[in-house]
Parts: sequence; C-alpha cells; structure tokens
Amino acid sequence: MRVILAQPRGFCAGVVRAIEIVERSLEKFGAPVYVRHEIVHNRHVVERLERMGAVFVEELDEIPDGAVTIFSAHGVAQSIIDQAKARGLPVLDATCPLVSKVHLQGKRYVARGRALILIGHAGHPEVEGTMGQIGGPVHLVSTAEDVARLALPDDAPTAYVTQTTLSVDDTRGVIAALQARFSDLEGPNVSDICYATQHRQSAVRDLCAVADLLLVVGSRNSSNSNRLREIGTEQGLPSYLIADGSELDAAWLSGVQTVALTAGASAPEELVLDVIEALRRHSEVKVETMDGVRENIEFRLPSELRSGEVRAETERKTTATTAR
Repeated sequence: MRVILAQPRGFCAGVVRAIEIVERSLEKFGAPVYVRHEIVHNRHVVERLERMGAVFVEELDEIPDGAVTIFSAHGVAQSIIDQAKARGLPVLDATCPLVSKVHLQGKRYVARGRALILIGHAGHPEVEGTMGQIGGPVHLVSTAEDVARLALPDDAPTAYVTQTTLSVDDTRGVIAALQARFSDLEGPNVSDICYATQHRQSAVRDLCAVADLLLVVGSRNSSNSNRLREIGTEQGLPSYLIADGSELDAAWLSGVQTVALTAGASAPEELVLDVIEALRRHSEVKVETMDGVRENIEFRLPSELRSGEVRAETERKTTATTAR
C-alpha cells in the first residue's frame, strides 16, 4: 500500500504558539494554570497538557482568584477580557495572531461606519470571540443564501471579514454573493486569509487526484479538520476523519492501493505516525511525502514568557561587543 503524506499537514504556527504558551506558563509559574476553553481543538493535545498541570474550563468563574489564566487560540470576546481584568486575573493571551488581525480589521470597518458581515459558522469559538470583539452589530453568514436574507439596504456601506479556519475556496461563493448584492463593499485581501487553512486544503485537493482513500487526522470538533474531510468527499473520494490509529477501520482499506494522509492544523505529527502504524498492521506500507509548501512562519510568544530569550539575546550581543 502506498501512503502519501500531505505537505503541509498538522500544526500551524498559531497552534504551535498556543501550546507553547501553556507549556512555558507551567514551567514558569508551576501547576495549575487555567485555560479558558480547549487551547486547540485536539483531545490528545488537551489531555497531554492536563497531565502536565493545565486545567481547562469554559467560564472564568471556574478559575480561582489570582490563578494564571490563558485564553485559547480561538480568541475571546471583549467582555471576557474585561471580566478577567475586573477580577485581577493574570492573563496570557494565546489567541492566534491571524485571529487577532481579523478582530482589528473588523473594528476598523465598524469605526468607519460600515455594517460588518462575518463569514463563519455559528457557535464556533472563534466566531463567538470575533463577534464579541467588534463593539457593534455583526451580521453572521455562512452561505450565499444567508447573504440574500441580510436585513441591510443593497447600497449600505458594508464590509466583511472571515473566520480563519475557512479558506479562499470556502468563502469564494459567499464573497461573490456579497459583491453581487452590495454596491459599496470592502473586504480583506486574499493574502489576509489564513495561510495554513489554504495550504492544507490545496494539498488535499492535489492528493485526491492520485489516491483511492483520504484519511484526515483530527478531532471531531476541529472545524478545519472536518473541512479537509469534506473536500475529499467533494472530490469523490472515500474520506474519513479519525482521531488516531485506533479509529482506523480495516473495511475502508478493501481494494485500496493509495492512501492520502493529512492532519488538521491542531493535530500533532505523532498521531499521523500512529495512523501509519495502524495501516502497517493491515498491509505492507510504503510512505512518501508529496511535494508542497514548506511553512516556516513563527509567531512570537507574549512578552511575559520571552524574558529569558531577551536576556539571552542581550548577553550574546554583550559578549560579541566585548570580544570585538
């Protein structure tokens, strides 16, 4: 059996940053630290951090006074930030910088008097956080049909932003409907769409052309992982979302010669390897990696967790100056 790994796959820079914030907080402040909502949508990641001493909660009133508090990668509403400040909780914000960028874009549009439309999925933590950050009405749409139902004049000054776990391809139809309806519409450049979402979806589309089966490693509550599976289905390929190798069904492999294997942006590489080992229990496997985008983006940690890095850099510069 030929197994082709997507490139890129798995952790994006925002997820790496969020997990590292929890890990470094535990190292610096000791256990427990409290995280509002799952830091990222992956059960294995959450359980590993729990074993290290992280406590995951849904509401701030579950956090003891004075306890180190971390906001998840999905972002939170301004009311949550205000509540934490009122309680004097020491907060570390693990919101993905690309999500924060969406918040800023939305605020700018509203400040300029535009009605803001958010393309996203109702109930997703990122969407709830974004709507709670804007400081004004936000019209949520998921489909072109939703656009037609918006209670806004067609000539109203409008603008749109998008949930980061949606790609250019996901939003193209909705944006086209907005452009067709509203005569005064603004929106972000294509380059402002989350790079990781677009890269992973493009890789899956390429893989589906050469595979008999698509396996996506990720959690059921991961929006981007579910979307990767949906893309495989849309391409006419049997496609399954699995948390790890234990969920592999041997019946899926009947007659399959080539498996496309990818992972959502919150799934660690160790789970991909676990799926490969599960495949090996059913067949001899040859693993290869597709040609694809090599991501090298890194996001900086909060200043509270970078103090050691800053000191080390200062010491290096001082040493170099002294040597000269």
